[in-house]
Parts: sequence; C-alpha cells; structure tokens
Amino acid sequence: VQLQASGGGLVQAGGSLRLSCAASGRTFSSYTCGWFRQAPGKEREFVAAISWSGVSTRYADSVKGRFTISRDNAKNTVYLQMNSLKPEDTAVYFCAADRPGPLSDYAPSYDYWGQGTHVTVSS
Repeated sequence: VQLQASGGGLVQAGGSLRLSCAASGRTFSSYTCGWFRQAPGKEREFVAAISWSGVSTRYADSVKGRFTISRDNAKNTVYLQMNSLKPEDTAVYFCAADRPGPLSDYAPSYDYWGQGTHVTVSS
C-alpha cells in the first residue's frame, strides 16, 4: 500500500482544513487507517484512526469534537476534517495504514506511511 497525503496549508485560528490521504493497492479497503502529527521538536503523536469499514473511529482527546476522520473505499481515500483549528494543531500530518485489528494509537504498529503534509495555524 502506498499513501499520499495532501490538503495542508496555512489557516487562521478557528478555521478549517480537510486533509486527504490517497492510497494505492486493491486491498486498501481492508486496512485500518490513522492520522498522526509531529510538531517541531516533538514526538509523533496520534490524532485519529478509522476501521476498514468506517464504522469505528478513535480520536486523541486533544482533537475530539473538532476533527473528524472518514473514508471512501471506492476512492481509496481517507479524510481528516479539521475544524476550530488552534495554533497548537500546527504540525506535519501523516497518514498511515495498518492491517485489520484494534484501532491503535501506537505509531510503530502501523505498517505503511505516507509523506507528511504541513498544517500551520496562525493566531
């Protein structure tokens, strides 16, 4: 599975962005997918995850109620809708895919990673 994230940019606090993660591979629809982020000087942290069917989701407490993860398996794409953005959301955002299983918040458990997309939130 190859992943490519896009949709990052510069936005003012309180604004919104939607990130996309396009995947290649016929088995993508069977993978759990996640979003992680890494701010300058900090470790990579979990943001959200979604099951292969899209029925189950999981969020970090810091984004719960503001971010929504979704997927369209017909388009081999996972999305991260980010609303009410804060300056502390500034980071490089990465999408990842994992074989079916529990929705993990542990980055090393994910087998496949895309390149990051930069999100900058100005105050």
